[in-house]
Amino acid sequence: MSRAFNFSAGPAALPEPVLRQAQAELLEWGAERASVMEVSHRGKAFMAMAAAAERDLRELLGIPDGYRVLFLQGGASQHFAQVPMNLARPDQAVDFILTGSWSEKAFADAAHFVRPRIAAGAQDGGFRAIPPRAQWQLSEDAAYVHIASNETIHGVEFFDAPDVGAVPLVADMSSNILSRPIDVSRYGLIFAGAQKNIGPSGLVIVIVREDLLERSAGRVARIFDYAAHAREDSLLNTPPTFAWYLAGLVFQWLKAKGGLAAMAASNDRKAAMLYAAIDGSDGYYANPVDPAARSRMNVPFTLHDAALDAIFLEESRAAGLLALKGHRLVGGMRASIYNAMPEEGVEALVAFMRDFARRHG
Repeated sequence: MSRAFNFSAGPAALPEPVLRQAQAELLEWGAERASVMEVSHRGKAFMAMAAAAERDLRELLGIPDGYRVLFLQGGASQHFAQVPMNLARPDQAVDFILTGSWSEKAFADAAHFVRPRIAAGAQDGGFRAIPPRAQWQLSEDAAYVHIASNETIHGVEFFDAPDVGAVPLVADMSSNILSRPIDVSRYGLIFAGAQKNIGPSGLVIVIVREDLLERSAGRVARIFDYAAHAREDSLLNTPPTFAWYLAGLVFQWLKAKGGLAAMAASNDRKAAMLYAAIDGSDGYYANPVDPAARSRMNVPFTLHDAALDAIFLEESRAAGLLALKGHRLVGGMRASIYNAMPEEGVEALVAFMRDFARRHG
């Protein structure tokens, strides 16, 4: 078997040591004489694993007291609806900062439950930058402010939590959670689909300030109620057990790698290497994003001649570089370089890009 470098935006690459451990434990997990997928989620072994995974996540992110961590089913898109259901009344306004497709989708879905407002947006410029904070028009009475901390399609990223005053800040961190240290106390709620930096698809992690759990006040069906899930330690119903187990292995891997400070340094090196190759190609490759907002996780780029796109994709795949096709909304190419992408993978991509430009220039 020869594993390639997988640049997929999601489901994305998982750390090879994690996959190998899961492979070794697939038939018999621990002392259970059965797979982790086959044991009760209310059994002692699974509950101990779940508790350890939460402890490791809290340690990695420095999650303070007063926050609950939920391991839930579904995808992050479900929480475009579930967050307003839990944190706002139907008559309340919610402020959105539109920086790409995912914040746009969250804005549209929130309209079924609350009164969403565009407090700032970069849509007129093609989502190539983050609107300056001084231009945001926030509502003092908003239930919360929503941002997508990293836009996978357009390649735009927030590098710090914006100051939104006393209003809770909600962040969709699906594609950059665990990529660097963050100050969780700056956020009211963080949610993240697992399939980029946490584990396989089917799992969503929600980190929510405890006082915000009181806002649902029995208005929400139990299965959608964050407070109900918190009371049951995320075991209100059968959770995605295998995804939770794999997430726990990823957390252990991150700790063994040196934690989020070490991961941030590696991610910075990977992104700098790839952007340098794009910017130094004399126009053969181009990235349209404002350098101040360029994502470290998802790097979209175009070739100087779109007629070469199909050849680039065919040759890159043959070279062991997978899933480089750009999203249909923006075209071109996209390299997703999440935590599990080793620096050697980006080095291989950069070498291929330079060789391709030489041969097809």
